[in-house]
Amino acid sequence: MNKEIKDINVDLPVIPEHSVTITDFGAIGDGVYDNTDAFHEAIDACSRKGGGKVVIPPGIWLTGPLTLQSRIELYASAGALIVFSKNFEDYPIHMSTFEGKQVFRCQSPLDGEGLEDVAITGSGIFDGGGEAWRPVKKFKMTNNQWKQLIQSGGVVDDEEIWWPTPAARDGQAAVAQLEQTGSSNPKDYEPFRAYLRPNLLSLRKCRRILLSGPTFQNSAAWCLHPWASEQITIQSITVRNPWYAQNGDGLDIESCKYVKVEGCSFDVGDDAICLKSGKNEAGRLLGLPSEKISIRNCTVYHGHGGIVVGSEMSGGIKDIYVSDCTFIGTDVGIRFKSCRGRGGVVDNIFIERIRMRDIAGDAISFDLFYEMKAGLGVHPEEVTLPVSSETPVFRNVWIQDIACIGAQTGLFVRGLPEMPVTDLFVQRATITSKKGIVCRNTKNLSIQDVDLYIQEKPLLSQYRCQNLQVENVNEKELGGESN
Repeated sequence: MNKEIKDINVDLPVIPEHSVTITDFGAIGDGVYDNTDAFHEAIDACSRKGGGKVVIPPGIWLTGPLTLQSRIELYASAGALIVFSKNFEDYPIHMSTFEGKQVFRCQSPLDGEGLEDVAITGSGIFDGGGEAWRPVKKFKMTNNQWKQLIQSGGVVDDEEIWWPTPAARDGQAAVAQLEQTGSSNPKDYEPFRAYLRPNLLSLRKCRRILLSGPTFQNSAAWCLHPWASEQITIQSITVRNPWYAQNGDGLDIESCKYVKVEGCSFDVGDDAICLKSGKNEAGRLLGLPSEKISIRNCTVYHGHGGIVVGSEMSGGIKDIYVSDCTFIGTDVGIRFKSCRGRGGVVDNIFIERIRMRDIAGDAISFDLFYEMKAGLGVHPEEVTLPVSSETPVFRNVWIQDIACIGAQTGLFVRGLPEMPVTDLFVQRATITSKKGIVCRNTKNLSIQDVDLYIQEKPLLSQYRCQNLQVENVNEKELGGESN
């Protein structure tokens, strides 16, 4: 491991001393008055002075989406609750990014492109009004919750998914057809605006970003999404989404470099802290990796994964350091995922001192069959395909000093037969789980100094593993000695 990834230098934004308050521009914090114009007038006035701080005092501030500007700090005071409009018509359709592609979406509530020196600080709350946008799957609701949801309006499709409007339900097929025809006119997408759910925060091609202090919650889709940006500091923030929130990711760092994430808390409906770099051919052509990223001292409660690499990693992910994090009740703890078609290289990842409890699935997971393809049979690990630019590569990963009490599987590794997970080192771990270690299609996998308290044997199951090194790996009983 290159020691430099532990000590990444990140530049903070430079914000002038000038400040304004949104109430100076007629804002009313009663939760009813539309403050969109007041917010933009305050931001514009501050920008005309060369930048500065826009102060949001205590109150409930209803607003439409906000277009951020360079050298502006948006400061949410304690007691400030910024509630974004649930009126779809308030959100212009423009070119943005989502799930690894540049596509038309509704403007994000907190939105900016090509900016320098951007900060959102304070201890207030930004609420995305996501319940107005998100589809909901029936199996994630109790019977009473489902009945109440249906009674609130909306429509239910054949797959028992509730949608807020018929346009939202029909949007997936309609938008896919528009994209296939190559439509570049935003007006063509307007009938399906309700389907084009915005991320709560979208910052694209920006430099020197600071998110420090606030709570970001209830997003329509992903919560925080910096894309193709650099010099990013994210510290002491809270990210909250309902556990059933569709695409309710916490933080998606995509194609960014020089990033620090420290002392943050996540409780979300999908992946919590996720590293991405574009999807399939579009991601490979763009060729912007996520790199030189440090993540420390974060806590994740609910989420599909605590720290997640992929599955959209086609532009590459490298030089990542993760340490001193706690994951409680996540579906998977440390999660690497991808599939054929992505391409891209994940390289030089170092993870240490992770604490986990009540993990529903794998404590540590590498799965290169994230999207199973039809026709591969019962045992896809046995089907070898030619290596090409579409073949994802995962290599040079160190994971050490891990403690987990409660998981389905301690360590699960499933590489591709044509491209095994290579040079993976797991050492110094104590894991309590139902199953122990399951390895498929690996090369140069080293497991050292691991104690496993498991319910089902065998301790280790392996298939097509080249140069598997196992040293001082012990099956133990709670309160007892090694077996």
